[in-house]
Amino acid sequence: MTTADTTPPLRIGLLGTGPWARNTQAPALAAHPGVELSGVWGRRAEAADALATAHGTRAYTGEEGIDALLEASDAVAFALPPDVQAPLAVRAAEAGCHLLMDKPVATTVAGARAVAEAAEKASVASVVFCTLRFAPETSAWIAEQAAVDGWFTARAQWLGSLYAVGSASEYADSPWRREKGGLWDVGPHALSVLIPVLGDVEHLTAAAGPADTTHLILRHTSGASSAVTLGLSAPPGAAGVEIELRGERGTASIPGWAGAETAFRGAVDALAEAVRTGVPHACDARFGLHLTELLAAAEEQAQAAG
Repeated sequence: MTTADTTPPLRIGLLGTGPWARNTQAPALAAHPGVELSGVWGRRAEAADALATAHGTRAYTGEEGIDALLEASDAVAFALPPDVQAPLAVRAAEAGCHLLMDKPVATTVAGARAVAEAAEKASVASVVFCTLRFAPETSAWIAEQAAVDGWFTARAQWLGSLYAVGSASEYADSPWRREKGGLWDVGPHALSVLIPVLGDVEHLTAAAGPADTTHLILRHTSGASSAVTLGLSAPPGAAGVEIELRGERGTASIPGWAGAETAFRGAVDALAEAVRTGVPHACDARFGLHLTELLAAAEEQAQAAG
């Protein structure tokens, strides 16, 4: 005879109602067996109502709505632009809510540092959703490669066609992505793979490529180097993701993964585990701050060189 699990569900509120919230976060939270979707907050009341109704929860809006959702939640997930996310994450941490944030945490070092410090001061758990660290296929591959010594170099390309001629993606309407480009949007994904395998970045060189493309050359603490190309404006035929490692045992290429919703469920599991154990996850707010520091340094270099 087995004993039924009496652990109460983790009440997670969702801040944001855009495409990312509709397509990934709300469905994943509503379907998660260990989660109660405690509400949806949006800047537009009609969008919050529509998303909340679709997933059987309550809608919130306005400043008072933020406070009410925080009071009704153990944790909050963010589907907001990074520089809207950061101050609200500070507010949530101060209210005692655990944090499930999107990447990047912020597009300024000061904004990301405020989040990390608020989470530490409030002793709340935090996870930054870098997709490849939580998708089952890629997270297993990263752990496998991190256990292997002797990597010599790596190559990572993350090229999207979000802003290519003829693109109809609803994500192209995001003002912050258009302003900050591939470096800030997909750079966290590439760095979140390379750092646990090759070690932290001890030297960085950045240069601008065509459109929003950025090229990085990284020197890691292991002694290995990596070359990274990031962009959202590649022609459709040139778009794709490749991460390849080369070392003493040959080469290793990152596998494909099932999709963002599955990966997001993994991030929810990681947050729940950090809440339960009190052990910080490797992709926590402090890691999010470090990513922001690297991206800001790269942006400064690329702009100066351009």
